[in-house]
Parts: sequence; structure tokens; C-alpha cells
Amino acid sequence: VSSRYGGVNYRDKRMVGFNNIELISDRPLADNLREIEEVKKRFPAHAVIASLMVQSRQEWHDIVRASQDAGADGLELNFGCPHGMCERGMGSAVGQEPRILQMITEWVMEVATVPVIVKLTPNISDVTEPALAARRGGANAISLINTIQSIVGVDIDRFAPYPIVDGKGTNGGYCGPAVKPIALNMVKNCAQHPDIKLPISGIGGIENWRDAVEHILLGASAVQVCTAAMHFGFGIIREMTAGLSQYMTEKGFDTIDQMVGRALPNVLHWEDLNMKYKVTANINESKCIGCQLCYTACEDGAHQAIKLNASTRVPEIIEENCVGCNLCSLVCPVEQCITMERTDDGSQHLTWKERTAAQNIPTTFNDERAGGRHHWVPEPLAALGKERYKTLPGKARVLNGVTEGPTL
Repeated sequence: VSSRYGGVNYRDKRMVGFNNIELISDRPLADNLREIEEVKKRFPAHAVIASLMVQSRQEWHDIVRASQDAGADGLELNFGCPHGMCERGMGSAVGQEPRILQMITEWVMEVATVPVIVKLTPNISDVTEPALAARRGGANAISLINTIQSIVGVDIDRFAPYPIVDGKGTNGGYCGPAVKPIALNMVKNCAQHPDIKLPISGIGGIENWRDAVEHILLGASAVQVCTAAMHFGFGIIREMTAGLSQYMTEKGFDTIDQMVGRALPNVLHWEDLNMKYKVTANINESKCIGCQLCYTACEDGAHQAIKLNASTRVPEIIEENCVGCNLCSLVCPVEQCITMERTDDGSQHLTWKERTAAQNIPTTFNDERAGGRHHWVPEPLAALGKERYKTLPGKARVLNGVTEGPTL
């Protein structure tokens, strides 16, 4: 169809997210096979991996044999396409059904003589289920994530979703920098699972060497790049490899294998995090530009832990209110103006799991174990108005006429 692509721009950034409704190649299979053969002749030291997606057992056998005969060094089974192909019983329709995924993988392994990678869909509640099915089917590796089912926007004048095809539209596959957090989490889930034990090719939001390193540290032993190459050209790969090499030198890594999964021991369940660890925001007055974004964010969206100094216009942290949420430092437009500094002495360690096991858990919000005490709002708050916020005897707090407290 035409057009095929849609994008999400954020402020001055183009294509933060990218959407396609392109489906598989519309080129004849013979052309692709011929080009695989030509590439292998010209670049014999480079690996060529063929991406495959068909339907029946016989079709899978035929295309696997043809790809191998053309010189493909590996095969990637596309079980993740979230649009168009799933309506035909391919793509994510396979990736969302572990039993079918395993069956087709077994078909492929009946005739495959090169490594087989199963590409997984993110459009599923638990990505480890199809990953386990790929292992049961005999796959040599998995790759993830494929694109995410999405609509990137709607033309509010023509009343149709982007990209528009003759006044109509459909959902597509979402990719680009915006999907990296989802990809990293799913790569981590598969890498940490004790029964998957397959090499992982990380995909999703990789635009520079740092993105690649993050995938590797969470368990990917290889990475794939598509949207960034479409956006900036193949030259971006040189920048990635140069940055990766420099990082490895600085960290003392001799091989990629030494990096794979290095961050996994530090990825815990929430209940295993140290609840006694405490950080508090610190504002560098010499860097502050007085934009007050931190004040507004904390006042309206967090813990009312910042007050304004009328004489200097520099916000100040109310340390007894600050829970170390980090919102102020995230909204601050000045690098390193707001930093989070550790304020506990490091002598205590307590997890939610330990607290629960000891039956030492809060039963109400107004419980210091839940963070419900020691919270106060400075007076006066002229911006909010005296009637909206006022302090009563005993330090009870009134917000729009509703008493919340007392607090101690």
C-alpha cells in the first residue's frame, strides 16, 4: 500500500517513534535468493541471516532449503509481525500461540542445517512463554522484540489514522527509540529465566552505541538495528562500533561475551530492594536558572518537598518531605543542577520481603513505615491561596476544606 510509514515527533526530535504497515517484501523470492548469493560472494566473511515467514509445513521446508542453498548463514523465523500478516495466520498470530510457534519451529529444524533464530512478538502478556516454546522446538537462539501493535496518531481534520491510505488507515508496527524500555525489559525477562537458556539477539530502540551496550548488559549477545539505519543511513553503524570499542577499552572488556548479562545480578524484584536506602534531592544554586519546573513538578505531582526562596528565586529542598523520588532532577533542564545524594549511613538493610516475613508491615497510610508521617507544608503559600492550604493546631493540614492529618 501507499503510504506505509507514520512517525511520532516529540518537540524538536523527529521520529522518536516509527510505525509501518509495510508487511513482508513485495519482491519475488527469486530476487532475494539471488541477492543473498551475490552478497555472500562479495563479502564471504560476513554473516547473512535470512528472515522468513510462510504458512504451511511444505512452504517452510522449501524456503529453508532455498535460503540455505543461496548461502544464508542463519535463519530468523518472523513470528512477530503485528499487522497484516497475523490476519493471514503468520507473524504475531504465531508468536502469540506458543504451541503453534513450537510446531513451526520443529518443522524448520527438520530441514535446517544452519542456526535458527526465532523472532518474538512483544504483543503478549508474558514473552517468556513463546521463548520457552522456541527452546522446546529446537531453536538455536531467540531475537526480540518485534514491533508493537499501535496507532501513532489521527488526522483530526480527515478523521483517519496515520499513515493514511486513500482516506483510511490501520494499526501498524511501532518501533524506534520510544520502544527501547519495553525491549530492554523483555530481553531481561528472557535472559533471567532459568529454563530458556538461549542466546538472545536484542532488538528495539537501538540508535547509538549506548543503546547497544544496554541490551548487551541485560543479556543480549548480539543486537539488531533497523529504524536508525533507515533514519540516518548505514554510516551510523560505524559510529556504534567505534563507541562500543571505546567503552570496552575503558571498562576493561576484551570480548562482548564478558559484557553479556553483567547488569542482570542488579535487576531484582521490587520486594528485594533495600527500603533503608535513602537519597534526597540537592539543588546547585550556581547552576539554577530559576525556571521553577522542579517546584511545580514536586508541588503538583509529587511530595511538596520544594519551597521557593522569595529573595533568590532558587528553590529549596524540604528535606523532611523529600522521599527521593527523583522527579525534580528529571524535569530540570540544566545538567547536574539537581542531584540525588545519599543521606542514610548505609548501615541498615531491609527489604519488603523481610518486613512481610516478620509481620512488620504498615496497616494504614498514616504510619511511618508507609511514609505517611513527618510531612508538612510551609506557610504561607501565597500561590495556592490561604484558604486552599492552611495549618490547624496540631499541624493538621487542610486542602480545599478537607482535613488531612494530623501529621507529626
